[in-house]
Amino acid sequence: MPNAILYNTQGAAVGEIDLNDDVFGVEVNEAVLHQVVKMQLANKRQGTQSTLTRAEVRGGGRKPWRQKGTGRARHGTIRSPIWRKGGVVFAPKPREYRFTIPKKIRRLAMKCALSSKLKDQQLMILNALSLPAPKTREMAGVLKNLNVSGKALLVLAGNDKSVERAVRNIPGIKLAFTNTLNVLDILNYEKFIATEEAVRRIEEVYA
Repeated sequence: MPNAILYNTQGAAVGEIDLNDDVFGVEVNEAVLHQVVKMQLANKRQGTQSTLTRAEVRGGGRKPWRQKGTGRARHGTIRSPIWRKGGVVFAPKPREYRFTIPKKIRRLAMKCALSSKLKDQQLMILNALSLPAPKTREMAGVLKNLNVSGKALLVLAGNDKSVERAVRNIPGIKLAFTNTLNVLDILNYEKFIATEEAVRRIEEVYA
């Protein structure tokens, strides 16, 4: 059974926590992670891009010059794609990029992502997280005690307005909850910081 060090907000180790082997001890499958990340990125696309084809661009109703005798190349319209301000060949049009993959694969990808953080020693678990005041400097002090710099994902078991207000002005730090956790965020942030309660809830869902 894998385990991790349990920290307090002062950055001191206060014990160890046993983790569920079915969630934090699975073999990392990069192909599955790639599928889920690709799905998430595709589902975030708006698909609203649109340009005009030669049939839709304004103008070009008559032939610019006669077919023969001018010494110039033959043309039928000034809105041809090879002309300036002409139409676009294979113009992109609004479309839906969304697709889904089976739920079992999505669950496996989440387990792989969590296991990779433990394997790479990028997982930090706090026994609790409570701030005396909802201020940025309080949260910055906690992160400094934990020796966290750069990008980090902070995961809580539920909404906490004090922590939410304290975190939102710190660059590179994103706050997530157990019900909003996703593979893309886990892989996109170097450090994965979670409270003990959040870890237990994650294990309840994915074990």
